[in-house]
Amino acid sequence: MKFGLRYANTGRNVMPDNAIAIAQAAEEAGFESIWTVDHVVVPRGYRSTYPYGRSGRMGDGREDMQLPDPLIYMAWIAAVTTRIRLATGILIVPQRNPVVTAKQIASLDALSGGRVDLGIGVGWLEEEFDAIGVPFGDRGRRTDECIAAMRVLWSATEAAEYHGTLVDFDPVYCRPQPANGSVPIIVGGHSNAAARRAGRLGDGFFPARGAPRDLFDLVHAAAREHGRDPSDVPFTVSMPEDPEDIPALARMGVERVMVPSSPMGGTSTWASTPDEVLALTDLVERHAGT
Repeated sequence: MKFGLRYANTGRNVMPDNAIAIAQAAEEAGFESIWTVDHVVVPRGYRSTYPYGRSGRMGDGREDMQLPDPLIYMAWIAAVTTRIRLATGILIVPQRNPVVTAKQIASLDALSGGRVDLGIGVGWLEEEFDAIGVPFGDRGRRTDECIAAMRVLWSATEAAEYHGTLVDFDPVYCRPQPANGSVPIIVGGHSNAAARRAGRLGDGFFPARGAPRDLFDLVHAAAREHGRDPSDVPFTVSMPEDPEDIPALARMGVERVMVPSSPMGGTSTWASTPDEVLALTDLVERHAGT
């Protein structure tokens, strides 16, 4: 079992020194990855319903939260770590230009020695899409095309081109390319559409809460339907309330457990300081062979 530290670019760890300290502590404790979250802006008085909490509001309900750009945050901690993987959980892909985003991600991956995992999602905050100037209604289709276009840009040995309905460009060179020829794309979300997208084109699936068997089954069904081996789409899940449930998760196909760096993670096991992260070393080591 692998362990990731979730919500890294929130709370006290938005401060530069704290970001470095907790990333280095996670690496020392044996965490495999550190994960950021994404909102470009949070519109004041938004009415969209946050789908991952009973209140319908993000976090503690504050709209003016400090939330550094996930890719820039990852670049900051990449420079002070050597092994830990750098992941988005998630990047709201349809809000971003896929050509520019592919360049940024490939650059970070190449400079960090191939340590980037791209967790993606379609987004839920319609007012944020309005502020950015991107249509909300076609975000699923736009996400699929963005993924396809970025993979073309990352893997083309010559000039890359892509001609979709929403993303379209003639032959271009996008250099550098990722260290290992591409970047793993882990599909996040807690919907049937997200599970099917993961099975169809993802390198993993990350539901927002728990370990939902119905969504796992959908991932496997979609993978088989598209001629893929379901085992090629491993699962990442939130830290269970009882750590003794981790072996059972492994038997379900879970590859990675995410420990939140704030109480917003919905579990009693969380770590927001370097000392709290280091205190989890035994937990990480005990389940490393699970």
